[in-house]
Amino acid sequence: MLESYTIGALARQAGVNVETIRYYQRRGLIGEPRRPPGGIRRYGETHAERLRFIRQAQALGFNLEEVKELLALEDGQHCREAERLGAIKLAAVRERLGQLRRVERALAALVGQCHSNAGRVRCPLMAALGAGRTINSRKQSSDG
Repeated sequence: MLESYTIGALARQAGVNVETIRYYQRRGLIGEPRRPPGGIRRYGETHAERLRFIRQAQALGFNLEEVKELLALEDGQHCREAERLGAIKLAAVRERLGQLRRVERALAALVGQCHSNAGRVRCPLMAALGAGRTINSRKQSSDG
């Protein structure tokens, strides 16, 4: 027998809120079953699978527009296009990791200066922030 869920049961099964399901329906990410006369809508396992797909794609950093693009490829016959979308996301993740590494190095240096400062002069971290010296401005000045 096929699983049949109310919207509340579907939300619990998929680990999302009912309003999330309704939002996804408005965005065209998940279909809305017909309401039988005098009855309530019943959702199937395909709805639960789609919600799990959306959640996993979001966990990998895909936004809802990108998820919608991926869902359009769900017949499994468009692996190259899915690969292209995945490669674009991977490049963005790698760029973000590079940015985070630059932030890490800058913060580590500033925190190290604070640690060795011992209150003799203005806090190096606070001075750098107050002067507007950011990671991006340092990068831009060295790139320019």
